[in-house]
Amino acid sequence: MITATATDIQNNFGHYLQAVQQGDEIIILKNGKEVARLVSHESSVSFLTDSLTGVLKNDYDDKAVRAERIEAHENFG
Repeated sequence: MITATATDIQNNFGHYLQAVQQGDEIIILKNGKEVARLVSHESSVSFLTDSLTGVLKNDYDDKAVRAERIEAHENFG
């Protein structure tokens, strides 16, 4: 993992793009705080798939979920 400032990314984008294509992950900082992450398309698809696996693993009743959300919204307001 590589950390770089937003200004450094702007000034050396080609260098960082090449690093990402080779499998590196870039954390972009602005004013010392993490604001973005630059990853390859392949890595992002893998991350999303892994994240959704836990959500979609179990069967669920979409009507029941919708009813719960509506009830929660009504109770909130």
